[in-house]
Amino acid sequence: MVLVEYIFWFSFLLLAHTYVLYPFLLRFLSKDKKQNTIVYAIDELPTISILLAVYNEEIVIREKIESTFKTNYPVDKIEFLIGSDASSDATEQIIKDFQAEYPQLKLRVFEGRTGKPQIINKLAEEANNEVFVITDANVFFSDNTLFHLVKHFKNSSIGLVGGNIVNYNIKNDGISHQERSYLKGENLVKYMEGIQWGSMIGTFGGIYAVKKSVFEPVPATFLVDDFYISMAVLEKQQKAILELKAIAYEDVSNQLNEEFRRKSRISRGNFQNLVRFRSFLLKPWEGQSFAYISHKVLRWFGPFLLLFMLVGSAVLAQGKLIYLLAFLGEISFMLLPFVDSCLKLMKVNFGPLRFVSHFVWMNIALMNGFFQFIAGVKSNIWTPTQRYQ
Repeated sequence: MVLVEYIFWFSFLLLAHTYVLYPFLLRFLSKDKKQNTIVYAIDELPTISILLAVYNEEIVIREKIESTFKTNYPVDKIEFLIGSDASSDATEQIIKDFQAEYPQLKLRVFEGRTGKPQIINKLAEEANNEVFVITDANVFFSDNTLFHLVKHFKNSSIGLVGGNIVNYNIKNDGISHQERSYLKGENLVKYMEGIQWGSMIGTFGGIYAVKKSVFEPVPATFLVDDFYISMAVLEKQQKAILELKAIAYEDVSNQLNEEFRRKSRISRGNFQNLVRFRSFLLKPWEGQSFAYISHKVLRWFGPFLLLFMLVGSAVLAQGKLIYLLAFLGEISFMLLPFVDSCLKLMKVNFGPLRFVSHFVWMNIALMNGFFQFIAGVKSNIWTPTQRYQ
């Protein structure tokens, strides 16, 4: 019984650390720290290569291209490479229509489904410039996005800069409020990791810049390319930071089933990366490893920690009231998503309850992804999340 108590409280402390204590500790450690100040002026910016993989993005690709060339980044310093992953809609024709106006826009058509990571790898081989900007089709740039991303590469110690994605198209009938709140919190944590240790743990794949010299091609079948590339930069002893002024806009997921599918896929990729970058686990007393474990690894194992607490409290419930209350509380917590689903059928959307539901379902998605990883990942071909849900 003593061992079960240890497991219960250890699991509780690890969960409290990753979701509560670590963000507060970061606030304390980084409160007097400032962002990198060794930056390019706008008239000395380097030439860049923008890399974009697309599959059936006719809904958003026109706005994507327009927002890219309307930034204040010098147009003559932009090379824009787009790889179409055997798109079957009007995506490729729309891109071709823009090429007369923007000759620096290049389209490579892949005849069979290839997968985003491998397309980015191929485009990186063909890119002519030292700075890559990797982005998604549904992420639209503001006037200063590219400038604020690229300016930091004047500092030779910086290898990767993440952008600040702002979500729009928020609705009350789904999970978009909850997703936006989660992503805003993630943005802040990543920013503080960058200014504290120069070790932002995993950039948002929708918009980031990386130096060609530290870009590492993503292995075949790896699913989460942005995380792999971020960790490879840190492995090469280069810094990764997030620039809050590099604002871009993305429609946020609103449908639970779509987000569950996406989170399960990301979870499979997370465990691939956990194996690949296992050396980061060996020195938890160092800032970089401490951030990796605290911010990511503990969350990836969060579903199992929750399960350990549930089983532990069930075993201990007959002996002490505190464990009986814990068990009943955990069971009630697990049932709240079903209450939320019933209320939703009646057109009732209660925000706080939806946050609990979102947390539970996303942890189930993490566990689902873990078992899919154990079963083996044979392909990294993807289907984009539905646009404008």
